[in-house]
Amino acid sequence: MLSPTCVTGKNNERVAIVGAGPAGLAAARALKALGLTFTVFEKHHDVGGIWDVHNEGSPMYRSAHFISSKTKSGHCGYPMPEYYPDYPSNTQILAYIRDFTKDGDLYPHIRFNTSVDKVTYEEDRWQVTTSEQGEAPKTEAYRWLICANGTNWVPSRPSLKGEGEFDGEIIHSVDYHDADSIRGKRVLVVGAGNSGVDIACDAAFNADQAYISLRRGYHFIPKHLFGMPADVFGSQSSWMPARLQQIVFGGMLRLLNGDLTRLGLPKPDHRVMSSHPIMNTQLLHYLQHGDIQAKSDIDYLRGNTVYFVDGTEQDVDLIVLATGYQWHLPYLSDEFFNWKNNRPQTFLKIFNRRYPSLFLNGFIETNGGAYKLFDEMAYMIAKTIQAQANNASQAAKVQTFVEGPEPDLGGKVSYVQSGRHTGYTNTDAYLAAMKNMRSELGWQNLTESFYSTASGSKAKQLSA
Repeated sequence: MLSPTCVTGKNNERVAIVGAGPAGLAAARALKALGLTFTVFEKHHDVGGIWDVHNEGSPMYRSAHFISSKTKSGHCGYPMPEYYPDYPSNTQILAYIRDFTKDGDLYPHIRFNTSVDKVTYEEDRWQVTTSEQGEAPKTEAYRWLICANGTNWVPSRPSLKGEGEFDGEIIHSVDYHDADSIRGKRVLVVGAGNSGVDIACDAAFNADQAYISLRRGYHFIPKHLFGMPADVFGSQSSWMPARLQQIVFGGMLRLLNGDLTRLGLPKPDHRVMSSHPIMNTQLLHYLQHGDIQAKSDIDYLRGNTVYFVDGTEQDVDLIVLATGYQWHLPYLSDEFFNWKNNRPQTFLKIFNRRYPSLFLNGFIETNGGAYKLFDEMAYMIAKTIQAQANNASQAAKVQTFVEGPEPDLGGKVSYVQSGRHTGYTNTDAYLAAMKNMRSELGWQNLTESFYSTASGSKAKQLSA
């Protein structure tokens, strides 16, 4: 066994970023803009994280598209190309991420094929132990640590009663990548998140028989409303109180989709906007045409038969568990964060109250486009690190703010009681809370011009 080599160096006033997906890259760009020294550690061969289907452990599948529109999804100051469709494909998103990295000149700061195995905190420094194939593990000291390794790597897999007696195959959706694996089979998809519904649509079109098992009812939101992407349309009503938005959009969905119980779907047990949006009405199309059937929750398995809690049964060959993912920081001991329902508890989804030099980026569940939020979070992190490095009085003021009460980030919406919705964040409420913090600290708001030094034609476009 190779023993770790300790490399402390004279200059450890630097930042370690774990992960070169969109959240880690947003953090890198913000640090670079403020002239801070940092290194990004990425275990794969290139940037992109889950969006590179070839990365081991990626949950990506060929039919995957963004559920937020290109208009609302691009990074600050770096809009997605105009020629992209309203909802880009996974390959287009991957290309965008790599262009973003190249045009921002971030590649030189990234160590590829380097896994972060363990991080400890000693002598006011984060001791980061990494490994590269064929080389001895190396430990280096960093003053700051940004965790941006992503949330969709560790599958959450429920135990099914009787699965040991099931003669078919059971996989988690993390192992589903294309429709070739379901052709000629009777397929049951379990779960109605966005990935589950996408895979169910793949099964409806490609499998011999297709079924989807739902534990509860959901609201299905069309990707376009009145000829525009749903999130663009929705942004025009952000002035409305949350309760009024629920009434208006709830009524609109009832007019557009009708009574979903006619398709065998359970009636939603919550108001619209009270759970993560299901941006897919293609499933309704397949249900209306009989290409897929809705089933209730699974009771137990036996042989090739799935028995459901409503007393019905169905023979299937393959069960795909689209049951989500566990948030995980595999390189850090759980002692560094308080965890609740698989969610690390932080201030503004960013700041660790006990360790001021420890930050998260990307560990957020929200109802809007993620990348601009990652930029906002990265900006807050970078400004805090700058204060801790150069302005002790301002750093103390930041910490006083962080140790204060958590603002309402839910937008006064009562969310579904589930692990996924623990600490669920309303985009407008979150942006308002960060704006308030910046105002209290005397920091300017993040603008397009903050990244005006970025090169490339796409970086110079104005986002809509």
